Amino acid sequence: VGEEVLLKCSFRSSSPITESLQVDWTYRPLTGGRMETIFHYQSVPHPTTAGRFKDRISWVGNVANGDASIAIQSPMLSDNGTFICSVKNPPDV
Repeated sequence: VGEEVLLKCSFRSSSPITESLQVDWTYRPLTGGRMETIFHYQSVPHPTTAGRFKDRISWVGNVANGDASIAIQSPMLSDNGTFICSVKNPPDV
């Protein structure tokens, strides 16, 4: 709580990395409920503009190095839940 947290995500692709590569981070609270997209990357970072993580997520990845990690500022216990990183690099998924 209080310290920035790094959510690591690494990937490998048999296809060359292009502008078509997409990264999506989704979140589901521990208490259940629906999955929500909290971060999207395609050529440039697109942090969420609504919800509990608004203005608290930053891109720390480097897709050229197979890194799709994000950081969350000012984490709270209520942020606990399941975070899923999904990388698509057409035609590779």
